[in-house]
Amino acid sequence: MVELFVCAVNADECLMTRMQEMSLDYHFTVEQEVGSSMYAFFGFNGTAGVWRIAAIEEAGGWKDRTTVEDMDLAVRASLKGWKFLYLGDLKVKNELPSTFKAYRYQQHRWSCGPANLFRKMVKEIVTSKKVPFWKKVHVIYSFFFVRKIVAHLVTFFFYCIVLPACVMVPEVYVPRWGAVYIPAIITLLNAVGTPRSLHLMVFWILFENVMSLHRTKATFIGLLEAGRVNEWVVTEKLGDAFKMISAKKAPRKPRFKIGERLHMLELGVGAYLFFCGCYDITFGKNHFFLYLFVQSLAFFIMGFGYIGTFIPSS
Repeated sequence: MVELFVCAVNADECLMTRMQEMSLDYHFTVEQEVGSSMYAFFGFNGTAGVWRIAAIEEAGGWKDRTTVEDMDLAVRASLKGWKFLYLGDLKVKNELPSTFKAYRYQQHRWSCGPANLFRKMVKEIVTSKKVPFWKKVHVIYSFFFVRKIVAHLVTFFFYCIVLPACVMVPEVYVPRWGAVYIPAIITLLNAVGTPRSLHLMVFWILFENVMSLHRTKATFIGLLEAGRVNEWVVTEKLGDAFKMISAKKAPRKPRFKIGERLHMLELGVGAYLFFCGCYDITFGKNHFFLYLFVQSLAFFIMGFGYIGTFIPSS
C-alpha cells in the first residue's frame, strides 16, 4: 500500500483550520514518514493512497465493524505480511472541516474508532504468525495503546483534572519539569512540521487540551462499545460554493438558536478550571493560576461556540 501526503487547501480559512494543519503536518511528516522508513506499521487514513487488489483480498476486504474501516484494513493487511510505503513528495489536496460542529463529529469518529478496533483486534494481533514479535509490540503498545488511547486520557485527566485539583491539595507537589518543561519540549517537536505556525503554538496547546475532552469521551465509548460506538456522521465541509453564496447574499444580522452555540461539557470544565484558578491565586504558591485562567478561557470560548466558521440560520 502506498500513502500520499495530504495538503490542506483551506488551512488559512480560520484559526481552527490553522491548528488542524499543525496536527496533520506532524502526523504525515513525522509519524507516517518514520513508520514508512522503518518498515513498521502505520495506519492508512483513507484520504489518499494506492492499494494492491491482492492485499485487500488477502486481508479480507473492507469491513464496516468500526468507523475506521481504512485503519481496520491496514492492520489486517499488515498482519498478512504486507508492507506500507509513504510518499511525502506526492501531494494531494484535502479540505479541513471549518465548523466546530463538524470537527467535533470528526474527532469523535477518529478517537472512538481506533479504540474500538483495538478492542476487537488485540487478540488477533497477538496470535498472528506472520508478524514478528517486536512488530506486534509496536502495533499494540505504540500505535494503539499509547497513541490512540493513553495520549488522549493523559492530556485530559492530567492537564484538565489532576493538575487543577492539585492546587487545592497542598500536600501534592507536581514538579515543574513534569508539568511544564517536558510537555513544552514535546510540543515544540510536534510543531516543527509546520514552521509557519510556530507563533500559534500556545493557542494550539489550549485548543488540543479542550479537544482532549471529546477524544477521551470517544475513547471510552470505543473501548466499552457504548451507545455511539458506530455513529457515523459525514464530516461537513463548506467548500467554495458556500463562500460564493455568502458573498452574493445581502449582509444581515445572523440568527442562531442557543443550543447551536452552547456546549455544556466545555462550559462545565471551564467553570471547574476557573474555580481552581481562583483558589490558587488566593491560597496557592505555584502560580498555576496563570495556566488555569487561560485554559478556562479557551474552554469558555469553545463552549460558547466562538471558534471556527459559523453558519447562521436562514
